[in-house]
Amino acid sequence: MEKLRKKYLIIAGILLSLLLGIVCSACSIKEEQKKPVTLTVWHVYGGQTDSPLNDMIEEFNKTVGAAKGIKLQVTVVSNTNNIHDAVLRAANNEPGASELPDLFISYPKTILAMPDSDILVDYNDYFSKEELAAYLPSFLEEGTVDGKLVSFPIAKSTEVMFIDKTLFDRFSEATGAKLEQLDTWEGLYDLSTKYAKWTDEQTPEVKGDGKTFFVHDYHFNYFQVGIESMGEAFFKGEKLAYGEKFAKAWAPYAKAAIEGGVWLNEGYATEPLRTGNAVVSVASSASVLYYEDIVTYEDNRSEKIEVIARPVSYFEEGTKLVMQRGAGFCTVKSTRQKEAAAVTFLKWLTKPENNVRFVTQAGYMPVTKKAFEILPETLENLENPKYKSLYEAFIETQNAYEFYMPPQLDNYLELETSFEKNVRSVLRQAHKSWQAGEDMEQLMNEALERLKRAMAE
Repeated sequence: MEKLRKKYLIIAGILLSLLLGIVCSACSIKEEQKKPVTLTVWHVYGGQTDSPLNDMIEEFNKTVGAAKGIKLQVTVVSNTNNIHDAVLRAANNEPGASELPDLFISYPKTILAMPDSDILVDYNDYFSKEELAAYLPSFLEEGTVDGKLVSFPIAKSTEVMFIDKTLFDRFSEATGAKLEQLDTWEGLYDLSTKYAKWTDEQTPEVKGDGKTFFVHDYHFNYFQVGIESMGEAFFKGEKLAYGEKFAKAWAPYAKAAIEGGVWLNEGYATEPLRTGNAVVSVASSASVLYYEDIVTYEDNRSEKIEVIARPVSYFEEGTKLVMQRGAGFCTVKSTRQKEAAAVTFLKWLTKPENNVRFVTQAGYMPVTKKAFEILPETLENLENPKYKSLYEAFIETQNAYEFYMPPQLDNYLELETSFEKNVRSVLRQAHKSWQAGEDMEQLMNEALERLKRAMAE
């Protein structure tokens, strides 16, 4: 009997130890969950001291974040090119590279260039099908790589035309140029050559100092979207097709560029407008953040200007097609707790009311169907005329254009970078030859052949 009692005591002790272990483990997990989570962030929306997203993050940290023990810390605010380079350096473990943050903004082209995209969270693991159904399908599709949703949309943009109306009105008064001529690419390039000639005539004592009229952020996009809009493929496998419509897009563009009407230097389209070196630009709608209402000319004179927005030009024989742009947030895999915290923030930021408040400060489109429904009533309260003009152009674009999404090619970024560099280079060379008196038709043809050879190397 004594032995039996001892046996029961031993078993009870073991069971008690196991129970205490389970309780302690549960307590440990709960304590771990209570610990505040800090997430580092790299993004592109504004500047470090003046950013719509920073404002939203601060609001999140004080409300939902404070209640759930989540704090977002913005460590980098830069442009997409810089963040693209920083992400790839970090992903490739290059010497001196920063560590990847918990959350970073990225285009699909950056993800495709990473050595291993499996380090990124698949948001399908954190969002139900019902939750994802609230978002615009094309926006989710753009962030899906190899079947995984790795870049989550918080705001999308499209290409828009921005115009220094103050300079355009002067040009119009002197030459009869009309804004409606900018509707088509043919009309825009015709005005580009006329503006270069007109500005050159203002200083007859200095030959060949005509001003640029038009600047495009991405010449690659002009050809890609334009050619597709005319019913022809821009790509042939992982190369460019150079079909009949490519020649159609090349002719007016190259002529205007060679005659000095198209900006061929490096950099963003905002810069020439800020210095009065261009009148019209095509860039992301989000560029509205960087278009200033004051121009500072090369002689240090400053002038207040009016900046307006219009939908992007189209070809006379093409459909109205426009590039869908806008990056998404990637979350680097870590602990379940940190990943869930990142998703909590993304869900909060894309709630319709929050999302509309954010995008209308930054020049973007919202990402959910409900947000689009409440967008018009929000626009009525916009006070900045530049932003009102942008959203008028944006709404017209939505109603009249189809959105184009580039293919996910492994070498897309390489093609884009090479094309931008080479097309500007061959046309700058052709411009110098034209100024020396060489034949325009011959220069246009030779420049195209040089471009093809450079792209084939």
